[in-house]
Amino acid sequence: MKDITVNTTGSLWKSDEELFSIIKAELYTAVIGDIMDKMGLLHQFLSPQIKPLRQDMLIAGRAMTVLEADVFGENGNSNNPLLTKPFGLMLEALDDLKKNEVYLCSGASPTYALWGELMSARAIKLGSAGAVVDGYSRDTNGILKLHFPTFSYGRYAQDQAPRGKVIDFRVPLEIRGVKVVSGDIVVGDIDGVCIVPAYAAKDVFMQAIEKARGEKMVRIKIEEGMSAKDAFEKYGIM
Repeated sequence: MKDITVNTTGSLWKSDEELFSIIKAELYTAVIGDIMDKMGLLHQFLSPQIKPLRQDMLIAGRAMTVLEADVFGENGNSNNPLLTKPFGLMLEALDDLKKNEVYLCSGASPTYALWGELMSARAIKLGSAGAVVDGYSRDTNGILKLHFPTFSYGRYAQDQAPRGKVIDFRVPLEIRGVKVVSGDIVVGDIDGVCIVPAYAAKDVFMQAIEKARGEKMVRIKIEEGMSAKDAFEKYGIM
C-alpha cells in the first residue's frame, strides 16, 4: 500500500508508523475534527453509536473497508455463488488485512455482531491496528483479554453466520454520509471515530499537531490565571 507520508519534506514523520505513534501520543479525535472542519471536511465522524469496548482503547491506522449485506438463512439455493459460502467473503477480507490497517465494516442492519474474538486473534497476528464496525461486536471478554482495539455499537452475541455475509472488501463505503475508501486514516478514541481522507492527511495532521501543542500551552496559561477571553485573543485557541 502506498504510504503518502514517506519522503515528504516538512513533515514530522517519515512513515505511517511514525505518524500513528504521534497520533496516539499527542492527538485526539476532537482536535483532528476541528482541523477538518476548518478545511471544509465537515462530515468525517462516524455515528456516535460507535464506541470503544473499553474506554482507553485507541485506534490509528489505514482503513481496509468491508461491505456486509443482510441475508436470510444460509442461502444454499442462491443464484449468486458468493452467497452459498459461509460468511461470504468475510474470511478472505480478514486474511487480507495488512499491518496498521483497520477492519472497517458497514452495510448490515444492526441486528447481529460483525466482529468477535477469533477475528481479533487473526487480526492481531496480521498486525492490524483495530476494528471499527457499524454494528455490534461479541465475545467481549475474549476481545478485552486480547487488548485488541474494537469499536462498535456495543455488545450483542447474535451471530452473523445465518444473517449476514461480506459481499466485497477494499471498496468505497458511505456510512451515514461519511465517505470512506481503503487507505483513508481512521482515528478512534473515547470521543468517537473520525475518518481523515488520505489526500488531506498531511495537512490535517500537521495542523492538528500544532493545535494540540498550542492547547497545552493555553491550558497552562489559564491555570496560571489568564482569562479565557485573553487566552483566545492571544493564541486563537479555545
